[in-house]
Amino acid sequence: MAREKEITSVLNERRLFKPKKEFSKAAHLSSLEAYKRLYRKAEKDPEAFWAGLAKELSWFKPWKKVLEWKPPFAKWFVGGKINIAYNCLDRHLEGWRKNKAAIIWEGEPGDSRVLTYQDLHREVSKFANVLKGQGVVKGDRVAIYMPMIPELAIAMLACARIGATHSIIFGGFSATALRDRINDAEARLVVTADGGYRKGEVVTLKEKVDEALKETPGVQRVVVVRRTNTPVEMQADRDFWWHDLMKTASDQCSAEALDSEHPLFILYTSGTTGKPKGIVHTTAGYLLGTTVTARWIFDLKETDTYWCTADIGWVTGHSYVIYGILSNGVTTVMYEGAPTYPQPDRIWEIIDKYKVNILYTAPTAIRALIKMGEEWPKRHDLSSLRLLGTVGEPINPEAWMWYHQVIGKGRSPIVDTWWQTETGAIMITPLPGAIPTKPGSATLPFPGIAADVVNREGESVPANVGGYLVIKRPWPSMLRTVWKDPERYKKQYWSDIPGVYFTGDGARRDKDGYFWVMGRVDDVINVAGHRLGTMEIESALVSHSTVAEAAVVGRPDELKGTAISAFVTLELGNAPSDPLKEALRAHVVKEIGAIARPDDIRFTENLPKTRSGKIMRRLLRDIAAGRETIGDTTTLEDYTVLAKLRQEEE
Repeated sequence: MAREKEITSVLNERRLFKPKKEFSKAAHLSSLEAYKRLYRKAEKDPEAFWAGLAKELSWFKPWKKVLEWKPPFAKWFVGGKINIAYNCLDRHLEGWRKNKAAIIWEGEPGDSRVLTYQDLHREVSKFANVLKGQGVVKGDRVAIYMPMIPELAIAMLACARIGATHSIIFGGFSATALRDRINDAEARLVVTADGGYRKGEVVTLKEKVDEALKETPGVQRVVVVRRTNTPVEMQADRDFWWHDLMKTASDQCSAEALDSEHPLFILYTSGTTGKPKGIVHTTAGYLLGTTVTARWIFDLKETDTYWCTADIGWVTGHSYVIYGILSNGVTTVMYEGAPTYPQPDRIWEIIDKYKVNILYTAPTAIRALIKMGEEWPKRHDLSSLRLLGTVGEPINPEAWMWYHQVIGKGRSPIVDTWWQTETGAIMITPLPGAIPTKPGSATLPFPGIAADVVNREGESVPANVGGYLVIKRPWPSMLRTVWKDPERYKKQYWSDIPGVYFTGDGARRDKDGYFWVMGRVDDVINVAGHRLGTMEIESALVSHSTVAEAAVVGRPDELKGTAISAFVTLELGNAPSDPLKEALRAHVVKEIGAIARPDDIRFTENLPKTRSGKIMRRLLRDIAAGRETIGDTTTLEDYTVLAKLRQEEE
């Protein structure tokens, strides 16, 4: 971590939106006072707070101790026995929910399926027996490399049912990345598909698995779902079709009573270079964190149809497409393909078609949809939406306002959520019936979460002073370790600021205690001795009427040390020009000050993004600095974007 002066915060946002009275009346938490009371209760006795909530889960055996904390290693609900698949499925079969839709699935070509809780329970039980029949036992690791189809949810829940630890590998990863993750987890079985659909094309998956398995000695079996009817090679005695195995599988499979700390999944976070980092989440604490946060933050109701647009290959999909939603007995929507295919209104069409009540998506997706124009959402009836959410990165205030006004019609609260793969569940967020929102702020910590902004010595910094975002005590859904590398876990998360979990993000708190996350500390630019968060400069650029999206990075500069490079995508109907560059520079100076004036502004039709919608800023740093691209680019959505940016440099 950088040992320099604290981060300078320059974003100035004064708008405040109070919850609508009608919404608050029916919400799980109905006032700011109710939130404060609950937060104080959790602060006073965190273990009692979490234990009270944990009693609402279905346990096979009660715990003996709420928390065993040997810094930085935690165990929650020690001695308890539980099963996540049981909590997501079996307990809903006792009443009318058994015939309620658990998953509404839409494929990119327009095909669809609905699985009730009873249907899903049957399919999960059958596939759990398939796994057992292939020699998988409790404690084994299973790699899952699939498109966004119902079988992905079935496979992960089947693993959870029998106590196999799943490692879901995003379908955009290359064969090399797949191989490294399979080997690190020592997976003995892979679940995949012949392919999936993305932007009208077939994404081949089985052939990448075949390539990866040339160097994965531990894999003994591969189960393949037929999705696209793409011809694939099937290796005798290793590869089996899903449908063939499921034909003869029994639909009776009891859920294993698992230890509260049994590893539920390993999820690899992508780094720039080096060995993949397997984040380990266990059973009871993770289930509790995702269940309670989903219920309160999304204000889940029995009749809700909920849609999180994330791919299950990322933690958002684990926590808020499947586990946290199904454990609450709510209907979750899964969509296979690109959000703008075949037309820019695909998201709005799906909301209209299924009368979605809650939409949870990424700021990058919102900015891309802004660029497409308001006419697309206006073609559809979005009146079913009662709550909107954002996830994945800080949202700039202007995108927040568009989401609020154009999509929410000013009536749907927005929950701007901050959390990480490592935290397992949402940590800082509005509770929509209780907490007034400010565009661009994740607002306040979830009850039971001790978040703070500190300097490098670990001391809390004053209001509106930038610092390092930390969490000061353990929480149930926290990562337990890095797979096979506890020293890396200690060093990376608990050593930079001793005694606390360092998130890697810069942030500030305003006079109301609201958190403003300024992005990764790695994305801070040191300009003339001031450390500026790139997100705030990007927000200033996007607040100009011509700009749809912006990404800001630092590049080496002989005079300043670091210069500010801005990559800007314009709203449709605006043309790049030198006068516009000057106008944008002047706009940043007006919004922030001369210190943040961009040295370079480069107009581009698109920015390099992952398939989950995150801008790959490290690739832009390479381009700005005139360097060759290094590190992993396998999650890049569109390689032509990079090529075009390089051509413009030449």
